[in-house]
Amino acid sequence: MNFLSINPASGEKLREYPAWDAARLEKALAMTAAATPAWNTRALGERAALLRRASEVLLGHRDEYAALMSREMGKLIVEARAEIEKCARCCTFYADEAANLLADEAAQTDAAKSYVAHQPLGTLLAIMPWNFPFWQVIRAAAPALVAGNTMILKHADNVSGCALALQEVFREAGCPAGVLQTLMIGVPAVESVIKDTRVHAVTLTGSERAGRAVARQAGEVLKKCVLELGGSDAFVVLEDADLAKAAEVGAKSRYQNGGQSCIAAKRFIVAESIAEAFLREFKTRAQALTHGDPLDERTTLAPMARFDLRDTLHEQVQDALARGAKALLGCEPLPGQGAFYPASILDGVKPGMRAWTEELFGPVALVIRVRDEEEALQVANGSPYGLGGSVWTRDTRRGEAFARRLQSGSAFVNGLVKSDPRLPFGGVKHSGYGRELARHGIHEFTNVKTVWIG
Repeated sequence: MNFLSINPASGEKLREYPAWDAARLEKALAMTAAATPAWNTRALGERAALLRRASEVLLGHRDEYAALMSREMGKLIVEARAEIEKCARCCTFYADEAANLLADEAAQTDAAKSYVAHQPLGTLLAIMPWNFPFWQVIRAAAPALVAGNTMILKHADNVSGCALALQEVFREAGCPAGVLQTLMIGVPAVESVIKDTRVHAVTLTGSERAGRAVARQAGEVLKKCVLELGGSDAFVVLEDADLAKAAEVGAKSRYQNGGQSCIAAKRFIVAESIAEAFLREFKTRAQALTHGDPLDERTTLAPMARFDLRDTLHEQVQDALARGAKALLGCEPLPGQGAFYPASILDGVKPGMRAWTEELFGPVALVIRVRDEEEALQVANGSPYGLGGSVWTRDTRRGEAFARRLQSGSAFVNGLVKSDPRLPFGGVKHSGYGRELARHGIHEFTNVKTVWIG
């Protein structure tokens, strides 16, 4: 079995990567196992310095890595450059803050001295998706590596070039071989890696189905795992919202990255009294998006990353239309080469439709009209997912109260839901468990150890 890299904007085959056999996988696991003890015990300041160097490598190769992302999964070149810059900031954040975040925590007890120490677990297996091929890896790798863990990476098959480039980032930064190692393996081989005694924990960003499988496999061997799974984020527009600003940010949130983001606004839950006015604003912005070559800076709507993903999205749209929803915009695949789907709006989404409970991972906005704030909250919390969400109102106190009641890992008031190294990121319900980023993320893969001295 080999891995194909295909340009989704043109259907062009870019490269074929051979999958490893068992002997090659064993060699990689052995290399990381050999590197782990020395990396675990290396001075924190030295690990931080190497992470800072990784930030410099990322910025030094920014345009090269951005073009690679655009070719492999269709990301707009402007968004791809921004992704590399965000990765660099994340590395710098953890390089700067690691000493503070990992410092011993004194505790007053009956001991002469007692404290809590944070020590690395060992080797982390990271199973990562294609939609943010650099950021998803770096946001897990930066805290894990600076804390003293090593990492082996199983990336999505269609971004194998990005996976190998990420390995080279850390090697060029000066990290020893094996500290971050990309595995060129298929999904069937993952379970054996999870259960390998040289692997000590697992982190996965991906689908709910993948999360259930990984959680089961890790649980069988009692290994810690963090899961960031799907999302169907609510974008709640109350009757006193700034409609122009809400529409502007809503369009960016829904359609950036070709609509392929876990924390994209997906369900637009709009007060009935202002629904028509909001939709006029929102539709105008959606209609202005133009598809084309993602390497062309004039393109504002990316292709979907694979043709099968476009097919699945359209099946969900057709189900909603067959059950009474209305297509206010788009809702048909674009003809010609490339996995393009237009910026689309589905109005009148109701229970019984797949779109009501499933995540639509593409450029389709779902509109649900509600009577008032309480119904908006009920609908927002009625999803099986709970990753992010936002609420729009001119009354920030009202918005904050609403945000605190949202069942989600992140809740934003009058702002674009996004991840930030300074804030923890993750979900509840079917969106997974555990946290990445900030203090919480760096502690996920450490042994939080009590030390008591009489």
